[in-house]
Amino acid sequence: MNTDWSVEIVKPWRKADFNIKYALFDFDGTVSLIRQGWQGIMIPYFTEVLVATGTDEPYEKLYDLVRLFVTDLTGKQTIFQCIRLAEEVTARGGTPLEPIEYKREYLRRLEERIRARKAALAAGEVDPDEWIVPGAKAFVKKLREKGIRCYLASGTDDQDVLNEARLLGIDTCFDGGIWGARDDLAIGRRKEDIKEIKAEVIRDMIERQAIKPHELVSFGDGFVEVELVANLGGLAIGAATNEAERCGIDAWKRSRLIVAGAKAIIPDFSQPDTIIETVL
Repeated sequence: MNTDWSVEIVKPWRKADFNIKYALFDFDGTVSLIRQGWQGIMIPYFTEVLVATGTDEPYEKLYDLVRLFVTDLTGKQTIFQCIRLAEEVTARGGTPLEPIEYKREYLRRLEERIRARKAALAAGEVDPDEWIVPGAKAFVKKLREKGIRCYLASGTDDQDVLNEARLLGIDTCFDGGIWGARDDLAIGRRKEDIKEIKAEVIRDMIERQAIKPHELVSFGDGFVEVELVANLGGLAIGAATNEAERCGIDAWKRSRLIVAGAKAIIPDFSQPDTIIETVL
């Protein structure tokens, strides 16, 4: 057990102000570790694209720019990061590709990194728990035992999320459903018309099922979902998971999640009873 594990309260709240009945989870980095290291693929690739515009900006400056906007958009569909890349190319006098083309090349490079992980899971050569954020599966189970309906929403493509959830053995854990991105919501549309899957899920939860914000808790390691739920008045919990070490806090994530509006920060779900007692 990690003796440094704790729930960090950032913005205290009164439990009496919430009556949690629904929980929304992000996927990559919050529940799944299959895509651990994806930033190490996207950020250098996007930086490479900006360098190719012929700008005289130093590589380090471009890298920091890309890292910031990739991080800020984490949690949205990948296409949003690709749209921003196209905008940055244009700003430097370049002629951008369609955002979907940047997305396809990024996914091609990412697949080269994670193909062996998925193959090992499919063949039963590794324990799925090796690629799940510590305690996540048990935590979802405990929430459901308390009568809390659990949703999973991801910026990763819909079929990929479903497939990877099956590989991890968690595809039946989320009784509210598993939601992923769809290219048909992006291709040929203006950026302002592209639907954001998490926004759609939360809107469905709140409007169609008559859910009040004080009934919703979210757990995510991305800026977007934390900010969204916090602004709605729900209970937004930041999961500052250290994906590489599978232990402790990722300081970069923590700082961004606090800015996004997280009321509390957790390193993972390895102490589910403590999270439930402290947060709910």
